Amino acid sequence: MNRPENVSGPAPPRELRLAQIQPAIEVRSLTRRFDDFTAVDAISFDVQAGEVFGFLGANGAGKTTAIRMLIGLLAPTSGEARVAGHDVRMEADRIRRRIGYMSQRFSLYEDLTARENIRLYAGIYGLSDAAIRERTETLLNRLRLDSHGDTLVRSLPLGWRQKLAFSVAMVHEPEIVFLDEPTGGVDPITRRQFWEMIYEAAQNGTTILVTTHYMDEAEYCDRVSIMVEGRIAALGTPAELKAEFGASTIEDVFVQLARPTAEIAAGMAAGSAGTPTSRTMPSG
Repeated sequence: MNRPENVSGPAPPRELRLAQIQPAIEVRSLTRRFDDFTAVDAISFDVQAGEVFGFLGANGAGKTTAIRMLIGLLAPTSGEARVAGHDVRMEADRIRRRIGYMSQRFSLYEDLTARENIRLYAGIYGLSDAAIRERTETLLNRLRLDSHGDTLVRSLPLGWRQKLAFSVAMVHEPEIVFLDEPTGGVDPITRRQFWEMIYEAAQNGTTILVTTHYMDEAEYCDRVSIMVEGRIAALGTPAELKAEFGASTIEDVFVQLARPTAEIAAGMAAGSAGTPTSRTMPSG
């Protein structure tokens, strides 16, 4: 999937971005364990201001767990991370005031109308009454939901709910937005439209960290980290990763990275034939 032709999108990280004194997101050896299961295993990376950074991996690779640590919803077992200059352990409240977050379930209240959802989140983010009124109508107009502002969210098509959820996450004009599997379950046209919205936000200076298991969406990112079983197995621009692995697509890169793990797992299963075991892994 190529970049939409009518959207230029952010260029690969420019010297100006790389020269930022302090990255928007800094992660060093960040780890999260659940009993004896390591969901995120000592990951390290930086995200520059205004960058679209992709967190790619299969379901269960650790992407959601990582994002929950970065927004202060889950305490790390070890390691360090700073978001917008604030420590994720000690300053989670300050981080939340400077970020937007769209979860896998879109974060909307289905028993409220589209207009009520916008007003609710704008109020939570501390906007004034005047700003809430102005941004509510602006967003409804931009999303072409003017005539559906008083429609319950549960009655809106999935694609509209998705775009509304992103707009709600952006209503307070945050510096950084975290998007967790934002395009899951929607059609290709809606996915394309959603990425156009991401590009527009990035062009306006917002830093975007997006998790996805759609490998083709890597082509839409400035840089990509590929997670395999809780670890970052590769990191770079899409072009760099394809060149490094001699691959024509990011999906081919992922297959090369995941194959050794799959072969080891198959060997262990064969070695323990006749002794079935089960293991439940936390989501994400």
